[in-house]
Amino acid sequence: MAAKDAFVRHRKLLVVLALVLGIVLMAIAVVYWAEPAHSLPSFFPGHEAGSDHHHVKHGIAAFLLGLACFAFAWFNSGPKKSAAQAPDAD
Repeated sequence: MAAKDAFVRHRKLLVVLALVLGIVLMAIAVVYWAEPAHSLPSFFPGHEAGSDHHHVKHGIAAFLLGLACFAFAWFNSGPKKSAAQAPDAD
């Protein structure tokens, strides 16, 4: 029983981490779409001094990864069915 409790606790931690990471990735996507390359923080991939280019593809990638984190959190936050509750696969 203790192993099951630890699994549930770790699953809840993963859900929270996935939500936080999803929010961060969505914010990064907005920054990529809104700021030109010279205005990006220097630690962002695509930062180029003197460039007015917007990194739309970087923003799309961050947005899709954020959505994937939200989907992961959603599917892992629901109740787990035990073997006795699962339908038979006959």
